[in-house]
Amino acid sequence: MKKHTFVDVVTIRVRAGDGGKGMVHFLREKFRPRGGPDGGDGGDGGDVYLVGDPGLKTLLDFRYKREFHAEDGRPGGTNRRKGRSGKDLEIRVPLGTVVYDDLTGEKLGEIVKPGDRLQVARGGRGGRGNARFATATRQAPRIAEPGEPGEERILRLELKLLADVALVGLPNAGKTTLLRALTGSEARVADYPFTTRIPNLGEARFAWGQRLTVVDVPGLIRGAHRGKGMGLAFLRHIERTRLLLFVLDLTGDPAVDFLTLEEELRRYDPSILERPRWVVLNKVDQVDDETVRTWVQQFSSMGLPAFVISARYHQGLEKLKEALHQWLQENANPPESPLPHQKATSPRP
Repeated sequence: MKKHTFVDVVTIRVRAGDGGKGMVHFLREKFRPRGGPDGGDGGDGGDVYLVGDPGLKTLLDFRYKREFHAEDGRPGGTNRRKGRSGKDLEIRVPLGTVVYDDLTGEKLGEIVKPGDRLQVARGGRGGRGNARFATATRQAPRIAEPGEPGEERILRLELKLLADVALVGLPNAGKTTLLRALTGSEARVADYPFTTRIPNLGEARFAWGQRLTVVDVPGLIRGAHRGKGMGLAFLRHIERTRLLLFVLDLTGDPAVDFLTLEEELRRYDPSILERPRWVVLNKVDQVDDETVRTWVQQFSSMGLPAFVISARYHQGLEKLKEALHQWLQENANPPESPLPHQKATSPRP
């Protein structure tokens, strides 16, 4: 059996570079026997940054490497030369990564756009050399400072997939089949519940280069918000989507299924239900026309757009695609996501 490699929560340890130590040195040159102190300052330690990389889709790499250390600053030199500063360390993460201090629970920021940089540990300041301590009354200081230690943190990284549309439904409702039909995804499909063990992401392409990203979240069950089934582990991936498609099985009781899904989302985060919701009635090939009309009327009376499809046989998909295309055109420029904090620590003095 193929091993699933989707990883969306990890903890890592990061350590910024230590500052280099200052130097104690006195100028000794011919004809300048008392040139005075000339020890230089140490270099600053490198900072640690998280950087958004659109090429990454999971946090899998952090399963194998969990500790990261930026370069230390170099010691100061003679002739008041400052030591070389340590190189900053950039750690690449997927878009949608939310960063927390694992010890305090403080949210440090999030990575939402390619190239976003979030400082998570500040390098230590380099120590001052003895040239800095010379005064009129102390002309030959023999002291210098050690460099400051770099900050060290344990971080919790949580990935929340960035998608336009989320497919929400009970196990075996046909979400994955619909995802494949809309986007050409190769997500796994089978005839038993909980086939989807990880969130699947696909992309529907329309005219003029327009694209719509769709995420298929593993099937929810009653009590998912309390950790039952697999819902709680993956509900976070709905948080960033802009449109919810409730995929309901026409061979069961769509109204009960809808209320179950709605209640689980409400208990997890009521704000999720504030965004647009559509109903997709699947498996039309297995029921009669009267059943279809009844359910369409019921959901329409609730103010919910209802689409009747057979994801397996691609029946009714064109109408759904046209509606999604129109919605995308009307919502081409989503509200700006909050920018991540550019600094998770205070600047150097």
